[in-house]
This record gives sequence, C-alpha cells and structure tokens, in this order.
Amino acid sequence: MLPPSLEELIEENHPVRVVHQVIEGINIDPLLKKFKGGGTSSYHPRMLLKVLVYGYLNNTYSSRRMEAGLKENIHLMWLAGMNKPDHNTINRFRSDRLKDVLKTVFGKVVELLVEAGHLSLKEVYTDGTKLEAQANRYTFVWGRAIKTSKARMEEQLKELWAYAERIAKEELRDEKPESFAPVSAKQVTRVIDKIDKALEGRKVSKKKRQQLNYARKNWPENLKRYRQQEDILGKRNSYSKTDADATFMRMKEDHMRNGQLKPAYNVQLSSHNQFVVNYSLHQNPTDTTTLKAHVESFRSLYKKYPGVLVADAGYGSEENYKVLADRAIEGYVKHNQFDQQQRSKQADPFKTDNLLYDKKKDVVYCPSGKPMKPTGEVSTRITINGFRQKLTKYQAIKCKGCPLRKQCHDQKGDRIVGINHRLRKLKQQAHQRLTTERGITYRKKRGADIETVFANIKHNKNFKRFMLKGLHKVEIETGLLVLAHNLAKLAA
Repeated sequence: MLPPSLEELIEENHPVRVVHQVIEGINIDPLLKKFKGGGTSSYHPRMLLKVLVYGYLNNTYSSRRMEAGLKENIHLMWLAGMNKPDHNTINRFRSDRLKDVLKTVFGKVVELLVEAGHLSLKEVYTDGTKLEAQANRYTFVWGRAIKTSKARMEEQLKELWAYAERIAKEELRDEKPESFAPVSAKQVTRVIDKIDKALEGRKVSKKKRQQLNYARKNWPENLKRYRQQEDILGKRNSYSKTDADATFMRMKEDHMRNGQLKPAYNVQLSSHNQFVVNYSLHQNPTDTTTLKAHVESFRSLYKKYPGVLVADAGYGSEENYKVLADRAIEGYVKHNQFDQQQRSKQADPFKTDNLLYDKKKDVVYCPSGKPMKPTGEVSTRITINGFRQKLTKYQAIKCKGCPLRKQCHDQKGDRIVGINHRLRKLKQQAHQRLTTERGITYRKKRGADIETVFANIKHNKNFKRFMLKGLHKVEIETGLLVLAHNLAKLAA
C-alpha cells in the first residue's frame, strides 16, 4: 500500500482550501510586477502570499514559526506545494514585496466576495481601535517638551544678554538681536559669540561663565536635534524613538478603560456583514480626524464611495458631516450629545447648543426668553486637517437681576455665547436621520457588525501588538490580518 498523500489528509471544508481557492482566483499582477525576473530560481509570489495569509488566519504571525510550520504542518506543506522558504525569505516578501500592492490584492478578494453575494459595498460600518506598536514604551519624544526646552533656552539667553549689558553696555550698543527665540543653531551661536566678545577681559561671575560655556557647548547641538525631532513629529505631539512612526496613545487596558500611554497606531476599519471592506492606518489617536482619509482610501480601492456610512459619536464633527455630504454619502453618524439627548427626557435649557435661534432676526434667545444680539465678532478655528470652523458671538443685553443668572452662567458680565450655525444645521440633519426607522436599524447593527471584527482580532486572534516597525510595514501587517479575517469568516 502507498502512503496517503497530503491531499487525502486535508478535509474538503478546511480553511486552508478556502485560502488556496481565493488566492488562486484573484489577479495578482501588481504583485508579480515587483519581481524583475532573472537570477536564481525563486519562490512564486502567489505561494508566499498563501503562506502568509494562512499563517495570520492561524494566529501565526512570526516568520520563524511559519518556516517551522512549512516543515511540520501538513496544511502549510500542502499549501506551499512542499516548498520550504526560510524565515528571511518570508519576512522580506512581507516587508518589501507586499509594499504598495497588498491593499490592491485585498480589494480583489473583497470584490470576489461581493460577486459571491457575501457582502455589499453600498453600506459600511466604520470604527477604529488602537493597536500597540513594536516599540519601547519608555523611549519617547514629546512635542511639548521640545517647546518647553526652547522657551527655557530663550529665557536664559535673555538673562545672559542682560548680564552682559550691565557689565559691557558700550560693547553691546546697537547689537541687541530682534528676538532671542532660538530659531536655529547659527543664530544662537551668533548671540553667544557677541556676549563672549563683550565680556572678554572683564571680571565675570563663576556662575555666569559656567552658563555661557554650557550654552556654547550644548545649545547649538540641542537645537539641531530639536529640529530633526520636530520634522519627525510633524503635526503629532509625540513619537517613540524605536519606531518613529508610532504615536503615544491612551490604550484601553481593561473593562474599566484604565490604561496608560503606549506607542501605538490608530487602525480604522469598515465592514459589512462582519467582513472587512476597507482599512487604513493613522498616527493620530482621535477617530474624528481620520474619516476623510479613510473614505478616500475606500474610493481609491473601489473607484466609488459607499452609499451609506454608519459610525459612532467619535466621528460626529462638522468636518466629517461635510465630508460625507460633499461626497453624497448618506451618513448615520452620531454627534457628541446624541446619546445624552436620547437618555434624558428634557434638554438642559442653559446649554449653548439648546438655545433657540431666530434666523430672520439673527438673534439667540437666552433661557429667560430675552434676545441675545450678535457682537459682530466671528472667531475661526482651524482643525489639524486644515478645516475652518466659524463661531459667531452673541451677547445677552442685561443679565444683572435675572432670576436665572446663577444657573445660566458664571461669566463676569453679560453672557456671551459662540454659535456654529453650520454645525447646528448638520447636527439637526444627522439627528433626524438617526431617529428614523432606518437609522435605528443601522444603529442597532453597527455594534454587532464592526465591533465583532475588533473582538475577533484582539481576543480570538490575540493580536494586540504589531510584529513589524514603521507605518508602511504596519499597514502591510494590518492588510494580512483583515484578509485572514475575511477568509476565516468565509470558511466558517
């Protein structure tokens, strides 16, 4: 008798067969173009992709464990056709070859699932989660610390100049710089040299001499380092020295949401029927600022926007409402006060958002029913994405003697409020959609759809920390993770 073949040992409905069938059935030309050809014989990209996807499906994220599995696991041996690439080959393929092409492959798989009727791209549920980076938690750079150090440097430079002026006023006449703010290493060096020259041959206190020597030796180099760190930071407020793309974020550690700051990435996912249809990586910890890029990522992948997008209150901002409206996406997105309004029977009449506004007269009515007239002042706030928000100021005529004064506000004079008229209108529209029968259905389905995906990734797959470093590599790992999630669900 002949020994059984691997084909006979693998069940017909095993997930490894699903991975094989799906990866075999999609076009991977973008990936094949990354291989120039020539040289020694190489492993086929399709086979390596199957191995990686099945590894992530099977909770095997280490390239060394995949290498071992290719020699010991009959499913991997069958999938790889008895090929045995080592861990370096697997890791190079994952880190280098899949860059800029994996998302296209992911899109092809999703389109295959759409054709099979498993999901739709017309309605998506969006949410985000934070996953810890493969970085040291205790080696960090803070933008605020850089600003504090530069401010302290400026103050000490002023003190040294003032001291030098007291001793050598004539030498420093007409030499005072316009600003002591440490803009560059050359500027600081120039100021220190002027102070040095003025104090040359004069009796200087030991403490001031030490300060001057320290400034000359350290400040120029410190400023060069600060400039480099600020370039890495960009619009962020922190980064890790061992993964400069990772930002420190507040992580939810337990059911009480107690946590600590750790280097992490903000992973945004969109799903339908618990299949992931889009993913994007962000360095900003707040979900509010990620929606525009996430929606554009969807369009880049499928050449169209979703018809309906459902999300929680973390995305309820003026900018996001406008992003959805401008792209003709029907948004079912809560605003920050929606849940509170649903729970409470009566709205708080003293809150600015609840004050009545008369558009014809352009007045706001205070809780006592008196008109608050516009002051003529309009303030503008610019978000991290460059979006402009306008607040029109209104002031009460006479608060003194009003019986509601103590409950209404604690400002010194007459109450002044800032009204964002466009946001008010967008919130009202969102509220109307959310409270319709269709909106209620979407709200009920949102948690069961997208939250289930995160639960599976973090708890069932025990994936809470990335294996790779750098934004591009982490994005590849996220792509493999959600691709494996989709195929596992298809096989279930």
